[in-house]
Amino acid sequence: MIKRGIATLTLDTGECPRWLFEKMVKLGGQILEIIVQEYGPDEFVARISDPVWFQSLGTVVAFDWNASGLTTILTAALKEAIRGKEKQLGLFVCGGKGKTSLKTPDEIVHWGEKIALPNKNISNLVYSSRITAKVDSSLVQDGYQIYHHAFFFSKNGAWGVIQQGMNPQNSTARRYHWFSDKITDFVCEPHTAIISPLIVPCINLTAKESEKTRKISTELVQSSFSGLIKDIQILRKYSSKTTKIVAIKSGQQELVFAEFKNTEFYYHPVIEEDFSKSRYLERILAKLCDYKPENYEKLIAIEGVGPKTVRALSLVAELIYNAPPSYIDPARYSFAHGGKDGTPYPVDRITYDNTIEFFRKVINKMKLSAGEKNTILKKLQRFR
Repeated sequence: MIKRGIATLTLDTGECPRWLFEKMVKLGGQILEIIVQEYGPDEFVARISDPVWFQSLGTVVAFDWNASGLTTILTAALKEAIRGKEKQLGLFVCGGKGKTSLKTPDEIVHWGEKIALPNKNISNLVYSSRITAKVDSSLVQDGYQIYHHAFFFSKNGAWGVIQQGMNPQNSTARRYHWFSDKITDFVCEPHTAIISPLIVPCINLTAKESEKTRKISTELVQSSFSGLIKDIQILRKYSSKTTKIVAIKSGQQELVFAEFKNTEFYYHPVIEEDFSKSRYLERILAKLCDYKPENYEKLIAIEGVGPKTVRALSLVAELIYNAPPSYIDPARYSFAHGGKDGTPYPVDRITYDNTIEFFRKVINKMKLSAGEKNTILKKLQRFR
């Protein structure tokens, strides 16, 4: 089974035709309502948070399986499909693409108040939305800029996040999946699943291997600002904006300096880092030292903390305190159910059959002609 991660898709150009979007709303809405009636809203949130199932649903409702638009159009179609039925279904879809994503907290509050959720529960949902966006933009520094954030939640408090980032340089988009029941730690391997044909250079501060980096970063801002700035000054003194950076190996009587060779660290995100004075960075670091967050999650949750701040702390931890983060992309080579040629692994027949059987049961309950049902099921069986 696929366990965690990200889906990588090609960037779309143009717009979804209105006639197709309307059909996606109709068909997706029927599927959604039957699942909620048969299994409850929590089950739909769990299903939609699974990239295998999400990808299958996008294929069933007729969008290109390997295009970035599958994410944005499908979530928009589902949001439109339940408009006016949210309270009845006990299911809510907030956020979306671009500026709509910024409305997510307000939409969560709106629906939370509509169904009389306790204020604490509403606050927890809003926090979950914000922290997932912060993690995927700051802790997984993979070159993808988040531009889509959809937050699904049920009246019972189950929630899932489907957000997407784009990388114009390689013309791909990457989808990040979260599900509340799968999360034990927001900052340590929190994603639910992975589908990706592309591996990219990155800093992955959510990896278990980055635990020491997260710990040292937290300790740095729990100490004095003057001490932290001294460490930053060391990096500024012994670093270059162009091709090299100096590592400081600890644990010896004297500091020993060594270069990060491009042959070894060709993917290293700090090779061209600029350590010239940054008043903004210093203000944020001073703010962090004043707050003294008790753990790494609370550190990154502070307003103003972004990729550069996280990277600066990570570099100090790595170069001075010998606590390197993971530079391995959390994505893995995989498709929904494997490949017939065994790449990246043989077809997972059990998962494949379970996905088809689930949709078969749902589609058979839909008000469609026999021909329409057969067409949809054949399309699903061709998907892998």
